[in-house]
Amino acid sequence: MSSLIDRAKQDLDLPVFLISFVVITAFVLFGAFFTETAGEVFQSVQDGIVHSFGWFYVLAVTGFLLFVLSLLFSKYGNIKLGPDDSEPDYSYLSWFAMLFSAGMGIGLVFFGVAEPIMHFDGPPVGEGGTQAAAQRSMEITFFHWGVHAWAVYIVVGLSLAYFGYRHGLPLTVSSALYPIIGERVNGPIGKAVDIFAVFGTLFGVATSLGLGVMQINAGLDYLFGIPDSDTTRTILIAIITLIATVSVVLGLDKGIRRLSEANLLLALALLLFVAVMGPSIYLMDSFVTNLGGYAQSIVPLSFETYPFAADEGWQAGWTLFYWGWWIAWSPFVGMFIARISRGRTLREFIVGVLLVPTALTFIWLTVFGNTAIHMDLVQGLGIADAVGENMDTAFFVMLEELPLAAITSLITILVVVLFFVTSSDSGSLVIDIITSGGEVKPKAYTRIFWAVSEGLVAIILLWAGGLAALQTASIASALPFAIIMVFICYGLFKGLRVDYHSDEVDPEDILDTETRTAEEKEPVA
Repeated sequence: MSSLIDRAKQDLDLPVFLISFVVITAFVLFGAFFTETAGEVFQSVQDGIVHSFGWFYVLAVTGFLLFVLSLLFSKYGNIKLGPDDSEPDYSYLSWFAMLFSAGMGIGLVFFGVAEPIMHFDGPPVGEGGTQAAAQRSMEITFFHWGVHAWAVYIVVGLSLAYFGYRHGLPLTVSSALYPIIGERVNGPIGKAVDIFAVFGTLFGVATSLGLGVMQINAGLDYLFGIPDSDTTRTILIAIITLIATVSVVLGLDKGIRRLSEANLLLALALLLFVAVMGPSIYLMDSFVTNLGGYAQSIVPLSFETYPFAADEGWQAGWTLFYWGWWIAWSPFVGMFIARISRGRTLREFIVGVLLVPTALTFIWLTVFGNTAIHMDLVQGLGIADAVGENMDTAFFVMLEELPLAAITSLITILVVVLFFVTSSDSGSLVIDIITSGGEVKPKAYTRIFWAVSEGLVAIILLWAGGLAALQTASIASALPFAIIMVFICYGLFKGLRVDYHSDEVDPEDILDTETRTAEEKEPVA
């Protein structure tokens, strides 16, 4: 027993791991044995947060974008994410390809058709089903998936890369607070920050897994009549989580990477097929119009809280859900883009991460979203009615109106399954790095634990309320981390400011005089 404890102390940051373990276990047990009560609690939590803190989410995410843009055009743009003589680990082509891979995921497949059609049929303000509603729906969809989302990722990813590669600090979120509290990042404050990062990542990943399995089940029901139910979804999560867990045990990092590349090619092939077989000229016209509408509406939408909307729950179900999801997902995506960006300058990092994935995402949304809108608005195929009845089948309803529907639907299911596997495997790795004190190659047994935990949390959320519970989990888990991200911005700015005027790169350089004096007087916790 003592040897196991000694091994755990070596492999883990025990306070972060144990507290995360206890809270998540309690959550799973509560949801499993008190499912109905859990659903009511989730709904109550979401209502309370949306009512009291919706404005904070809107201002925070907009603030993150403004902060990132200010860094882009600042004098700090040439600071490298690593020593001054470091070179990028990857070519531009490889780097851009991996950034695109980070931007692609279950969410884009799930919402690529569903969101534009839902906004077209039921906009937050105004009449649905019109040409104006069609244009407005794409503006809102671009807004949700555009530069705001990637600005959130940049805040975390840039901080991890800067403090990790330039100053040699651990790849943990708490390291970003080093310029503010110094060595006390190793004390209770730093541990609390990392614990909230674990919660956010876990619920962010679980949200993606939940959405993925809902779409997989809907596709299987649509194609083969397999019941679309919580029981089927539970079985699917168990099977796919088992596959992800096996990949962890076997150490198939290269295999998973090849699966990711193959999945990316399948997704691009699907995109090209719909672009060619769908209303191609209409799609090109729509892309230009969508970009113009997005450019015109980005400022007013950035500060819109819809206080006069007829449906008070619209923003909670869409904008606040997305903002919460991006914030909760940011340690995961942030760590990924940090690990592939060593040697880049700050300006290169921001331009690449902000623009490349966003542009490709906009192409994806235009091809699938505007194809579905064209089918409904121009061809009169009733896509909106079908999506309104079952949002999970939106993608398959659209594909059915094109040639080779059975084949493309099977490819879609395969794409989502592969995204599920790679997301679970990668998500468990990121959580494991955080709970291992920044160890980039943590032990397999702890990754197994987190992979299973993600699956269990996704199952509980689906049983306790489906999509509504997934939305609540993202919004609620993101609230404390959004506050932490405000301090991350401040810490990053302080670090860059001191670094800019320092001749040598050393962690002590990014501590200001007041912080050093406080540390001399107060022992480290």
